[in-house]
Amino acid sequence: MFCKAGIMKSHILRIVSIVVLMGVSVLTFAQDLLAEQAPMDRQMARIDSVVLSRLIKAELYEYPADDLYPEWSNDYAHKYGNVAMPDSLLIDLTGFCMPTENTKVNDIFGYRPRRRRVHYGLDIKVERGDTIRAAFDGKVRYVSYQRRGYGHYVVIRHPNGLETLYAHLNAKLVAENEVVKAGDPIGLGGNTGRSTGPHLHFETRLLGKALNPALFFDFPNQDVTGDTYLYVKPKKKVYDPSDPDTYYKVRSGDTLSRIAANKGVSVKQLCKLNGITTQSTLRVGQVLRLY
Repeated sequence: MFCKAGIMKSHILRIVSIVVLMGVSVLTFAQDLLAEQAPMDRQMARIDSVVLSRLIKAELYEYPADDLYPEWSNDYAHKYGNVAMPDSLLIDLTGFCMPTENTKVNDIFGYRPRRRRVHYGLDIKVERGDTIRAAFDGKVRYVSYQRRGYGHYVVIRHPNGLETLYAHLNAKLVAENEVVKAGDPIGLGGNTGRSTGPHLHFETRLLGKALNPALFFDFPNQDVTGDTYLYVKPKKKVYDPSDPDTYYKVRSGDTLSRIAANKGVSVKQLCKLNGITTQSTLRVGQVLRLY
């Protein structure tokens, strides 16, 4: 009995030893698998991150600033109707490229009395054939030609909310709906359209509203004004008939043409701002808006 019991006990101990060894082996194997899997998981995570980044980027440039603009259209340059401007918008200016290496500004933004009209951009001196580059990453929205206006010109919409316009080009190097990177050539400098000499007419617009490019770009120093620019919607101007720069009170003997000449505005502008026509009768004491 003792011998049989001893033999049985020996078998049991051997079986337990095998099971324990198998358990250790299985555990070791599992740990080895996990150790090998960890780098693979990290690699897959990196791949997933890259793919996700590319998808987000592709979506970003499919319809740049889609949350801001009502539509993507190739039918007009900068007409957005009565779309409300945001109360404020932080515009990212990083990742920029100066549209031209030239630093001389020939004409500034704003009303030009000598020509009696508003200038909606900056005129930068360039030579015919100079490379004109995209200011930011974006997508070309409009490419066109105006014989008595912009000449050959390009409009690009950017993810930061701005649209930039490049006019009087000698040649256009991009097509509508083409994605461009900051610094990509989009045209050649020229003198097409309503222009008295080779230059780049450069505009920056937000929802169609022209903003002074000098708020963002410092051409003389070939730099932007900062990493960001905070656009704040101007407060509605309070009606003040005493402000001679904005309003004019009609006097005896005044005519639209006389007022326009004296104030450096056009008759057309006076009519448009005041809801009148060239045939309208002016009343003494009537207040006209000038700008």
